[in-house]
Amino acid sequence: MLFFLKIIAYVLLLFLAILAGGFVYTRWQSAKIAHRYPNIGQLTDVGGFRMNSVHWLRPETADLPPLVFIHGASGNLRDQMTAFLDPLKTRAEMLFVDRPGHGYSERGGLENLTPDGQADAIARLMAAKGIARAIMVGHSFGGATVAAFALRHPDKASGLLFLSPATHPWNGGVDWYYHLATMPVIGPIFCNTLVAPIARMRIDRVIPGVFHPNPVPESYIDAAAIPLLLRAGNFRNNAFDVANLLAHVQRTQPRYREITAPTIVITGDRDEIVYEELHSRGLKRDIEGAELYWVRNLGHKPDYVATDLAITAIERLSGRDVNLMEVVRAVERRATQV
Repeated sequence: MLFFLKIIAYVLLLFLAILAGGFVYTRWQSAKIAHRYPNIGQLTDVGGFRMNSVHWLRPETADLPPLVFIHGASGNLRDQMTAFLDPLKTRAEMLFVDRPGHGYSERGGLENLTPDGQADAIARLMAAKGIARAIMVGHSFGGATVAAFALRHPDKASGLLFLSPATHPWNGGVDWYYHLATMPVIGPIFCNTLVAPIARMRIDRVIPGVFHPNPVPESYIDAAAIPLLLRAGNFRNNAFDVANLLAHVQRTQPRYREITAPTIVITGDRDEIVYEELHSRGLKRDIEGAELYWVRNLGHKPDYVATDLAITAIERLSGRDVNLMEVVRAVERRATQV
């Protein structure tokens, strides 16, 4: 009996040593990540907490209305900014936001556990920046936030652009680590000890799966500051977002028929992250007048692989007479040649 008690004690000590090592590594890694990817935005009080954003002021050559970009899960404002700032910086006022609890934005209250609260926070941020109305652009999880924004602040949305959106109920749930990260007590321990060392080893293998079958742009991970997710607080906030999304879209999807803003959806037939047959086609069905552009051999990142198509869609939402199908065919030719 004493022998078995000793074995248990040794195993427990080893486990505690692993947790302690993971905690030290996580703190060191978080500081290293923050140093490598410092905040490039500005923190703005939006009612009890601060949101981070980069506000590109309207240039004299602008020919488009204001644009607000909302990133997806596991991301931050640099993701959309890297894709869209350069091609649009002479054409529009732009607001790139860190959703509450992501990047350098503070989390705020419990209302920010769902896209509803996050949409309200973005509306307050727009008001603080003097943006009365804008075309709202959302990628992946950001699509759910754009849909919530259109329902809760219809007067502020002049158009909606959904890029591989996650907006509708699906069968099944989410990966186990999202649930583990959101558990009381265990969740903070997991995020503060084991996430950083495990995720750091996997990040180079995960990103190609997000872009598949399209190639990952050179230096994407650094340009989009993806490692910011590996900080314990960011990872746990992201886990809550993902874990709560299904219940949110189950509750909200029946109301999409109330959306009246001009809407364009861009999706790919090879998206293995968000299934277009549920979400993108669902938006086409639920929002009257919505246009769906379905691109062959395109994965989950039309913001990077089909940036020109997204910009043409923005032009369409701003009232221009443009031929999106012509751009779709050009994107398909490029994707097929890679």
